[in-house]
Amino acid sequence: MTTLIIGGSGFLGSELVRQAAGAGHATAATYATKPGDTSTAAWHHLDLRGPGLVDAVLAEVRPRVIINVSSGAADWGITAQGPIRVAMAAAQHGIRLVHVSSDAVFSGSRVHYDESSLPDPITPYGAAKAAAETGVLAVHPKAAVARTSLIIGHGQSAHEKLVHELAAGTCTGTLFTDDIRCPVHVADLAAALLELAASGAAGIHHLAGPDALTRHELGILIAQRDGLDASRLPTGLRADTLPGALDVRLDSTATRQSLRTTLRGARQFCIKPT
Repeated sequence: MTTLIIGGSGFLGSELVRQAAGAGHATAATYATKPGDTSTAAWHHLDLRGPGLVDAVLAEVRPRVIINVSSGAADWGITAQGPIRVAMAAAQHGIRLVHVSSDAVFSGSRVHYDESSLPDPITPYGAAKAAAETGVLAVHPKAAVARTSLIIGHGQSAHEKLVHELAAGTCTGTLFTDDIRCPVHVADLAAALLELAASGAAGIHHLAGPDALTRHELGILIAQRDGLDASRLPTGLRADTLPGALDVRLDSTATRQSLRTTLRGARQFCIKPT
């Protein structure tokens, strides 16, 4: 069975490629600017904005499973229209599809969101992700859409790098005390996505950790884990500086009950190894 990871050179994509190859899957991956580790996958350049390019990659790879973790931020052509192109091609060829979405599809007005919650985005990125969800399931009803939250792990995530730079005083910025999410470890998320892909389950799924934390609280956990001075981490309010949802807590209870993979909370995966 060949598994195709679209967006395989990114943080989550790289972990998916590693785990898929480690499980013995024939693995292919796409990249937009630069391929990842060429020893673990066959790499293919793909611009999701180009008509016909998805079909060309699928014709060459002939995957049984596609996991789409691509992200083009607020670029509508990549983030909204690109996944729909992938879903149309996957449906036409009978290919299993898991599309990864985001808690950015929610405004935060309800705080707690389970799989039945309807998107109400308030940012261009959230709107693009919500449009992708709707389009993917419309053209490929057997696909799975997996919403996730802030992804952490291995010290390579953007948030972990920011914590290190702030603690070292090598960058300016703040860690918000009013921005709450449910962080998930990249290894747990990748394992859950591969399990979801193998299960055949369709529809909306939530894959986030059980701990709801502010960005600053998460930063303190990372600093303690990595031996940094947490008192050097500056605080601020997102409401004063950036648009977007403040408190979004993905309820992953229903999805977790159907998976063998454990989605650890940040208070667990940020414990310093002994």
